[in-house]
Amino acid sequence: MTNPDVRGPLHGIRVLDLSVALSGPMAVAMMVDQGAQAVKVEAPGLGDIGRYVGTLHNGFGSMFVLANRAKRSIVMDLTTKRGVELLHELAAQSDVVVENFRPGVTEKLGIAPDDLLAVNDQLIYVSISGFGPDGPYASKRAYDNVVQAYSGLAAVQGNTTTDEPDKEPQFLRQVAADKISALTAAQATSSALFARERGTGGQHVVVPMFDATVSFLWTDSAGRQTLLDNDGGGRASVSGGLRMIRFVDGWGTLTPLGDNDFRGISAVFDVSLPDEMQTLAGRMANAEMQDNFLREVNTRAAAMPVEPTLDALDSEGVPCGRSLTLDELPDDPHAVAVDLFETVEHPVAGRIRQPRPPARFSLTPQRAHGFAPAMGEHSDEILTELGHGEEIAALRADGVVG
Repeated sequence: MTNPDVRGPLHGIRVLDLSVALSGPMAVAMMVDQGAQAVKVEAPGLGDIGRYVGTLHNGFGSMFVLANRAKRSIVMDLTTKRGVELLHELAAQSDVVVENFRPGVTEKLGIAPDDLLAVNDQLIYVSISGFGPDGPYASKRAYDNVVQAYSGLAAVQGNTTTDEPDKEPQFLRQVAADKISALTAAQATSSALFARERGTGGQHVVVPMFDATVSFLWTDSAGRQTLLDNDGGGRASVSGGLRMIRFVDGWGTLTPLGDNDFRGISAVFDVSLPDEMQTLAGRMANAEMQDNFLREVNTRAAAMPVEPTLDALDSEGVPCGRSLTLDELPDDPHAVAVDLFETVEHPVAGRIRQPRPPARFSLTPQRAHGFAPAMGEHSDEILTELGHGEEIAALRADGVVG
């Protein structure tokens, strides 16, 4: 277990979270896990729409409790002059601001990068949006499925960019573009903070979901689109030939790359390995023969039990794995051995099972801690810290805060 008294790598960093849904909140959550403190600003009424996404219990959504743990919430109407003034005060005391409004909204509200950097020139101002502030799509409303479509991510799942041009594109059953953007934003924020430590001061960091998703996709899925002078060999996508294998009692997968992998598969499944497939050069020159070999493996697997077969493949050194359901995953022996999951008791949402943060720091460990706040739970506390304790009743009566 991580010592709760040991400070995370972002200890002392103060984040002002103006974002909603998942891309911004998840990026900030990663910073909080690494020791940062975060104030979440929510609009009156519904607040963050992410509160209502996923499985629900007592008004808390499963996505929200994970993406907003250990944040403090203040309800503030940024369409009012006083609300904007209070936000400027919060920005003056912050190191990072994260927002995911559509381009142009922050300028109308008076909380754009220039506005907040004017009150704090050391601020790292992070803007996440669908397509960024430039180009013909800048003003488009963009949700995860829109970005999956435009970025090519959906097309790759349906193989429409390879030799099956008529196959229907498929969405990942994930808000993948949001999460890719969150990871990109968190990494970029850390880099900007590091640059600030070297004397650059504050700056504006722009993270378009479209750009982040294309970059994520391109490295392994756009082979022919990368090597424009390619010789026509190989597969367009590194993972394009991989499929799940049905066993008699479950599903699994394997990744045959080297010569020994194919020999091991041949031995375990008792499928003859032709001489032409003994070497990489031979397999590349005989792609159809390789596909036939793997089809026969799939046929044999349908009558074989998954666990003993995977054990045999492991013994042969063949990369392989079982497809686990989300119900099975917490009880997987490896997940248990490395304490991947913990269960905590939220005061309102009840028991929450959550994975620990994945990166392991030897001296400044990160940890999942604290609970997602009720809407406006910390409004009075935050206003008092700003020196406006005596104004709370009036601010609430005027609808500036909630």
